[in-house]
Amino acid sequence: MASESNEVIQRLFQRFFRDELPGLSPADRAAFESEFEGRYGELLDRSSSATTTSFADLVGFGDGPLKPFDALQMPLLRNDFDESIIPPQLQASAELYYIYQMDRMKLFQVVDVLRRLFQNGQIRIQRGPGARGLYILEKWRPIRYKRRDRLIAYRRVFNYGRAPVPSGAIVNRSFHFMLVAFMNAMSQYFQDLTIGQVIRGSSSINDRPFAALATVQRVGTDLRYHLDRSSYGNILALTRETGQYVQQIFELFDAPDIKKSFDANTKWDVIEAVANRHLGGAAEMSQRAKMADAGRRTLQYIAENDFRTTITPAEFDADAKKMGSQADAWLAAYRLTREGRRFPGLDGDRVHWSYGLNRNTASRIAA
Repeated sequence: MASESNEVIQRLFQRFFRDELPGLSPADRAAFESEFEGRYGELLDRSSSATTTSFADLVGFGDGPLKPFDALQMPLLRNDFDESIIPPQLQASAELYYIYQMDRMKLFQVVDVLRRLFQNGQIRIQRGPGARGLYILEKWRPIRYKRRDRLIAYRRVFNYGRAPVPSGAIVNRSFHFMLVAFMNAMSQYFQDLTIGQVIRGSSSINDRPFAALATVQRVGTDLRYHLDRSSYGNILALTRETGQYVQQIFELFDAPDIKKSFDANTKWDVIEAVANRHLGGAAEMSQRAKMADAGRRTLQYIAENDFRTTITPAEFDADAKKMGSQADAWLAAYRLTREGRRFPGLDGDRVHWSYGLNRNTASRIAA
């Protein structure tokens, strides 16, 4: 179809949206908008060309005579950037974040201490499920990814720690700032939405959005892109293997003979008892556990969501409502950690701080 037809379709639909839709009720308008948007995109695709034959017609090398501009087909330019992101890599990054928080909780150090105590005969177990689990862990240890591999993965994907970066590897240097920004934006969105629901006093404005989606969508898109480009290679394999290892460790700590040896009621009590006795104290267990769970769920949500700008506030609210509480839980736990104590909270400088900027440097960033 010629470019002239493409322009006619655009003008007709724009005129229809401008002249006809405002007269409909809110419910009918929403239904018609969705239907006509789909039809509009379909007609534009039909009126455009996905091939390069129009270039031959443009320069006179086509089958027919030289065509004027109005008779040429419009090029079909698809914005498929978000489709190039690989969701399994983002899912692996979410699991790696959970593993990182368990590492900060000294989970792997605790199991190494138990293995050493078992070898030296310093723990009073010998035939129970805990003893057998420690034996199996010792035999499988040589074929697992080592601590150095985990530290390099944390550095590549999250820029956490000080492990050396392999030559040529991509490091997600802004991950933490963007994660805080996303949690902050999500929490602020639902906070504004709640305030709006309280103060509005007329049923005629029920469909008006009371919070902005732009910040959530922008930071979420950036997180998806940076996590995708920094999680190639062995991240997926390392996450699967180490995740199974963590699961096995938790089952080991929950064994009756292990818990009895440390007068513990739960596996978390075992971690705390061993850390206090042999590792210089437990490391922010409550905060790390909550950050691990809420952070993983949030990153899984980011992996499954392409943050379309055409989404309506009602659709976004229904899809992301559960993430608002997760963001609040993560922020509440983060404020109590050592690195989160300087977090300013939900004030006017939150976006600058979350991106690693301050008031002065923000104005000097080149466009």
